[in-house]
Amino acid sequence: MLGAQDLRLMRAIADSGSITGAALALGYSQPAVSQHIKRLESRTGLPLIERVGRRARLTEAGRVLARHAPAVATALEAAQEDLAQLRGGGRGQVRLAGFPSASASLLPRLLADLGRSEPGLQVLYVEAEPPEAVDAVREGRADVALTFSFPGDRDDPHGRSARGLSMRAIGQEELLLVLPADHPSAARERVDIADLSEESWIGGCPRCRGHLLELCGRAGFVPRIAFETDNFVAVEGLVAQGIGVATLPRIALDATARREGVVIRPLPAGERRTLHLVTARGADRLPSVRAVTTTLERLIRQVIDPVAAR
Repeated sequence: MLGAQDLRLMRAIADSGSITGAALALGYSQPAVSQHIKRLESRTGLPLIERVGRRARLTEAGRVLARHAPAVATALEAAQEDLAQLRGGGRGQVRLAGFPSASASLLPRLLADLGRSEPGLQVLYVEAEPPEAVDAVREGRADVALTFSFPGDRDDPHGRSARGLSMRAIGQEELLLVLPADHPSAARERVDIADLSEESWIGGCPRCRGHLLELCGRAGFVPRIAFETDNFVAVEGLVAQGIGVATLPRIALDATARREGVVIRPLPAGERRTLHLVTARGADRLPSVRAVTTTLERLIRQVIDPVAAR
């Protein structure tokens, strides 16, 4: 009763918000798409779209079909890869989305390792914060998303927005305090966050700033965030010049050589962020996707827990 093209059409309407947009995305005429919808509604016995002004909105039944589109597309790609293997073809292509610090620390190692172990595999990479990366997988624009979440994250992108996708936690990454080398607290092995209540702070991405506010809130103060930048190299540079103090994850600090004028101190053990791999359901059946996720998992463990990795 249903075909892959039916699901692709529902997904295209969901993404574009109009029949015209879906027709453009799929390379069809608008009348052809309208007729396809009518036939599909007749076959399913359910209304699939509703008009809201000039836009088209999926009904609940339409949204159900749209949610299945990534999994069906993945199954078709798996079949194509299996046939390519039988023909002696390449290993396919994987579209990966990851957060900025992963771009500098993990991506070069990933590409180098895959170049040796999977020479026929092509990896396309786009940098994206977790909510956008999850969206990319759900909408079929990425095959794998490397994401993170903080404890108590009120807008965790791995909740309802990831429904219908496959998600697994692959480790917990240590968060560290970054201080100027001449800071009065730099001589201590452990620093009480409450002692930094009068400092200027350097905030990172929106999710990192949210965690910083919670961290300082538990210590009894609201941090004075004087600068905001997603560039972790810039954060270290600002700290080195005494402009402020900051927190950074282990992966970001592992990406570059330690900057002169900066000291790193541990935060309490509970201050960690969880790293996740998000894919469409069934994507691990694809040899290409499995090669990327397996290699990523190994590299991440080497960074966040180098002793255990050995």
